[in-house]
Amino acid sequence: MTTVGFVGSGYIGSTIARLAIEAGHRVVLSNSRGPETLADIAAELGPRASAATSGEAAAAGDIVVVTVPVNAFPDLPTAPLAGKTVIDTCNYGPERDGHIPELDSKSLTSSELLLRYIPDAGVVKAFNNIFFKHLLSLARPAGAADRSYLPIAGDSAPAKAAVTEFIESIGYGVVDAGPLAYSWRQATGTPVWGTPYGPFSNEKGQPVGEDAIRAALATATR
Repeated sequence: MTTVGFVGSGYIGSTIARLAIEAGHRVVLSNSRGPETLADIAAELGPRASAATSGEAAAAGDIVVVTVPVNAFPDLPTAPLAGKTVIDTCNYGPERDGHIPELDSKSLTSSELLLRYIPDAGVVKAFNNIFFKHLLSLARPAGAADRSYLPIAGDSAPAKAAVTEFIESIGYGVVDAGPLAYSWRQATGTPVWGTPYGPFSNEKGQPVGEDAIRAALATATR
């Protein structure tokens, strides 16, 4: 059983938490508004779920899911994230985050920017390319013929291995998309972002195999 800490508990974070609980893991939720605002969802998820401050959630997690706006990276609890495997679900959006020169110029990916704030963590990009309702509905047990795949990107082999094991435990296969520098291939608007799993109007989504994910990553242009 893995303990998964969440820095941010919005749609994607709470969906990953729900899948993690169903797979037998423990979760510690946090957000920017305080643990009392997460009491209801923690109670709904059951005894293996709890709410805490962001620092406490980061410290508690064997794996920590960072799922916040990119412009909130400077506010992350840096010290407790040191040495941790961190899943980065974040997508850059200038209309929400404001303009960040390194991202606008494409000299960095948003995950590489995150790594600058938490340089001692093993950052792995994952879950940023799928609609939260599809993420919930498309989970399948290992060996299922209609199991869907998710891309991940990262520089740390041990962190990638830990994230792969976690993702497989909650119902998905994994496609290794390369280092963090390649994580733009799964960013907003790329062929692997959203589209393979079906339109948002279809809340159940459609299963997507490994080959289709690899092909979508390969056709991305920057």
